[in-house]
Amino acid sequence: MDKQTSRVHSRTVENAANEALRRRGVTIEEVAKIVYEMQIPYNKGLTIEHCMESVKSVLKKREMQHAILVGIELDELAEKKMLSQPLQQIVESDEGLFGVDETIALGSVYTYGSIAVTTFGHLDKNKMGLISKLDTKEGSVHTFLDDLVASIAASAASRLAHRTRDLEEANETFDDIPPEETAPESKIKGVRT
Repeated sequence: MDKQTSRVHSRTVENAANEALRRRGVTIEEVAKIVYEMQIPYNKGLTIEHCMESVKSVLKKREMQHAILVGIELDELAEKKMLSQPLQQIVESDEGLFGVDETIALGSVYTYGSIAVTTFGHLDKNKMGLISKLDTKEGSVHTFLDDLVASIAASAASRLAHRTRDLEEANETFDDIPPEETAPESKIKGVRT
């Protein structure tokens, strides 16, 4: 089979990742609340809408989409008891020494620099908002999902931190820009938004 013809279209991957998050009860707004809580002390005029735009931009990254698809698939297979042993028990119990969930999530934050990496570590340790709910939800397996949500939030927060620097250099704040300008890369000619 020709590699070119066997590629999955970007929109197919993006739609599948977004659907997987919805299926597991993860909304852009819930992730944005985590981002807002982390970034509001540093960003005058920041709104939840700015944070939602940042989360949406992060979810357009192919690496993040791939991490979401792999992690959620493994969680769902574990819920159906379809993994082989001992992996089934390890994933189902979210065993403390199992770090593959963090490794997949951490790999997807590197696009956003060291601030995203340290923010991910903070969220993995402190489990804010939806991350805490997923980590403690009985009857469901979220071994990968709680870390993926931390990864999305850390990446979105990092994007805002970098945008803050751009705004400061222009003597502006988030008060001065509408939410749709939170993602300046979307203003580049030819970029699909």
